[in-house]
Amino acid sequence: MSSAPFEGHDDVVLPFAVEPLDVRGRIVRLGASIDTILSRHGYPDVVARVLGEAAALTVMLGSSLKFEGRFQLQTKTDGPIEMIVVDFDAPDRLRATARFDKDKLDALSGNAPKTGDLIGSGYLAMTIDQGSDRSRYQGVVALEGQGFEEAAHQYFRQSEQIPTQVRLAVAEQFENGRHTYRAGGLMVQFLPSSPDRMRQADLAPGDIPEGHSSHDLVAPTEDDAWVEAKSLMGTVEDHELVDPAVSSERLLYRLFHERGVRVFDGLHLHEECRCSETRIMSMMRRFSPEDRRDMVGDNGRIGVTCEFCSRFYDLDPAQVEAEITKAEESA
Repeated sequence: MSSAPFEGHDDVVLPFAVEPLDVRGRIVRLGASIDTILSRHGYPDVVARVLGEAAALTVMLGSSLKFEGRFQLQTKTDGPIEMIVVDFDAPDRLRATARFDKDKLDALSGNAPKTGDLIGSGYLAMTIDQGSDRSRYQGVVALEGQGFEEAAHQYFRQSEQIPTQVRLAVAEQFENGRHTYRAGGLMVQFLPSSPDRMRQADLAPGDIPEGHSSHDLVAPTEDDAWVEAKSLMGTVEDHELVDPAVSSERLLYRLFHERGVRVFDGLHLHEECRCSETRIMSMMRRFSPEDRRDMVGDNGRIGVTCEFCSRFYDLDPAQVEAEITKAEESA
């Protein structure tokens, strides 16, 4: 296995290939970046873990962009965690936020809820934004109680027709006198040169009655190489994705050393919000003058808090109106 420049480091995405199995993939370890995001908001532990999974998945998908665009993962659901938004701004910036219902969370206390229980039903949208001058692409997956791993499998099976397996994990550890969060993810995709080899087992026939011609169709046989890759993925344990003592390279070697795994240059990422006073002013222009007047607090100022990084902007209403008037006159 070839070495990578960030061996054993956190906040790194490593692309890799297992050529004898026609498999390509990515593995990510998030350390300081995800801990900064989760600790800043003081989320309940179950919320932090779900948001950590979403961030790891977003990084694996977004880091494959070949241009300086944005990959966004967003959920809107009826579960205790009502909304999640994770942005990966290529090539290396990550931010994330979640909104939750405390009463619904409290109703789950005493249990060990799964990710799907916390998210509930709704949708997962994955958006690629190439910039203002280029079109956006969005894929949507219905969420019906499944977690992010199964939602990713469903998306690639239905929208991309690429056999894909995803593993995600989040853990809390005690380090330097404080508790810190870590997250990890591993994704493999079967990409043979012949499309005929990419066939996958069909979904269950559901409510089709027995005796109907569609009920007795023989499911296509999956390629042996993909069956082997999935079997190896099934041996991955959560701690291997987040334990700082088990590097990404070591895990890949354990999984694929008999077949030979090639690791490509890693990508180092960091937590960074793109909010700014200029962007806040641009947002204020979307509101009517009446709405902006209603935003003025008892202290005579407009206060805006970024949902991603919690930065607080203290704005002078007169300056806001002057900036908006100036922008409209120059438009």
